[in-house]
Amino acid sequence: MSTVAGQVPEVREPVPADWGPELPKPRKAPLTPGRILRYIVLSAIAVVFVAPFVYMVVASLEPLSKMFHYPPTWLPSSPTLANYKGFLTSDRPIARWIGNSLYVSVTVTFLQLFFNSLIAYTFAKRVFPGRDFLFFLGLATLMLPAEVTLIPNYLIMLHMPLFGGNNISGQGGHGWLDSYWVLIAPNITGVFGIFLLRQYMKSIPDTLIDAARIDGAGHFKIYWKIIIPLSLPAIAALAVFQFQAVWGDLYGPLIFISTPSLFTLPLGLALFVQQNRTVWNLVVAGSVLATIPMVLLFAIFQKQFIRGISVSPSKG
Repeated sequence: MSTVAGQVPEVREPVPADWGPELPKPRKAPLTPGRILRYIVLSAIAVVFVAPFVYMVVASLEPLSKMFHYPPTWLPSSPTLANYKGFLTSDRPIARWIGNSLYVSVTVTFLQLFFNSLIAYTFAKRVFPGRDFLFFLGLATLMLPAEVTLIPNYLIMLHMPLFGGNNISGQGGHGWLDSYWVLIAPNITGVFGIFLLRQYMKSIPDTLIDAARIDGAGHFKIYWKIIIPLSLPAIAALAVFQFQAVWGDLYGPLIFISTPSLFTLPLGLALFVQQNRTVWNLVVAGSVLATIPMVLLFAIFQKQFIRGISVSPSKG
């Protein structure tokens, strides 16, 4: 309604809610034989992957005498929480192991997200001599098995200067071995994370970066204000991948850590596997507890995770 001096106010009728062209309603895809067959195959594959976890949960609720009955049962006949109680109240520092795993996994994940995203932004949006060569050289290291780098990493951590009793030349002590540093420092960056984020960042239009440069933004501000918010799906996917890798790592702590108070949860679970007798009921209960953080993490970031690994870059 508009009012002008000396004129009668103009009264406009409200626009009806159904005004304008009617939008077509989304249609459901018909159930063709091919579609039904695809559902059947995918459901069978899902059962194959989920069945071991379901059996582990069921076995953790059974007493040891019924845990290995054949054929296996998919519902506990006499459910009990005694296995979980026995695991949590054992004479081993379970709470300390869980805290160590959380501390190392969260720290490494945040460091990897920060440094990998910085390096990925450099490879995706900066131009400098040898950029492509350095990137493909880093990709070539993915062909090396992780076990190949364990001995070099051990020697580097052992001779870290001025740490763990070492002198300036890295002699006389144990360096970063048997400390949190040895679990965190070698894992602050990863080629896979750089590759994943770089491919995603290349799909971000360069016009946004050019507009930010015209407004006076520097490289770090462009990275923090533009690249990071637009790359959140890929960052969430990388966070899930990285947290899972560090949380479930056994060989690294097994080789680098010798003090029981610094053990992570996977390494602590290995102590229940003894030479003459394995406490299977406690091992299974501890394995279920060790899996819960990963299930919760995926449930929280499920949408971002799927979007981050399914969106294809528009170029590059």
